[in-house]
Amino acid sequence: MLLLAIPVGALIGLSLGALGGGGSILTVPALVYLLGQSPHGSTTASLIIVGVTSLAGMGAHLRAGRVQVRSGLVFGVLGAGGSYLGSRLSATIDPNALLAAFSVLIVLAAAAMLRRRRSEVPAGDGATAPAGAVPAAVSPLGSASVAVGYATPSSAARVGAAPAASGADGRRRSGRPARSSPARVLAAATVVGLLTGFFGVGGGFVVVPALVVALGFDMATAVGTSLLVIAINSASALVSRLSSPAHVDAKLLVVFTGAAVVGTLLGSRVASTTRPEKLVGAFALLLVAVAIYTGARSVGHLI
Repeated sequence: MLLLAIPVGALIGLSLGALGGGGSILTVPALVYLLGQSPHGSTTASLIIVGVTSLAGMGAHLRAGRVQVRSGLVFGVLGAGGSYLGSRLSATIDPNALLAAFSVLIVLAAAAMLRRRRSEVPAGDGATAPAGAVPAAVSPLGSASVAVGYATPSSAARVGAAPAASGADGRRRSGRPARSSPARVLAAATVVGLLTGFFGVGGGFVVVPALVVALGFDMATAVGTSLLVIAINSASALVSRLSSPAHVDAKLLVVFTGAAVVGTLLGSRVASTTRPEKLVGAFALLLVAVAIYTGARSVGHLI
């Protein structure tokens, strides 16, 4: 099992680094079906793996100024209650019912990634790129792939920084300042926390849109800040599970996490050399296949 954990962890880390959102959602199925761990133990282990890889991936974004630490801390703390509740609910659910629900979540993640892919591919995709244009970089190590198409040489130097239309605080400039109602922020943070605690996933495909809608962040800043939010929610969910700990193979967890971190770093290099929309499309199909397999196995045991 330990030897198998290395390539499996590396592949999941690679997908997280190269594709962003959705990469960590494969952790639970991999732990259950490939490494023979229990569903509840896998969700607990996944929280540790997701938390550590999120912190490892946040470094690049922090150095580039794409992490709003104060806002991320507030959003994460507000979601801690939902994360705690979701984790406690998860412990009371039949393992097969948990996996069946997880398969639905995987499908939703695939749909969200495809929808974002369509919205981010430049108009006229498939046409010849402008003369002198170069592929714009995808955000490495993030919680959502940020495909920005092509950039001219003059703008390519700015790739990786927040868009010019964004203010220094990472919020979008539109003729008026973005407004964030406390109720909207609390609701968004709670939903994100519930998903993280219940399923043991990072939920980057939910966190990033939540930060964009609730706090008015531009996409690049939302991606970087989401890693901090995910790490906080993962830690909160882990604390709630201390009272009813599930069995987790410590050696397997260390090897898997280490391989995932290395894979994440390698994935960022893949992302910088490959058109992101192609990667996202292929990965979405993989998610659907995993969802079908997970759903079929779990529903079969429930019937």
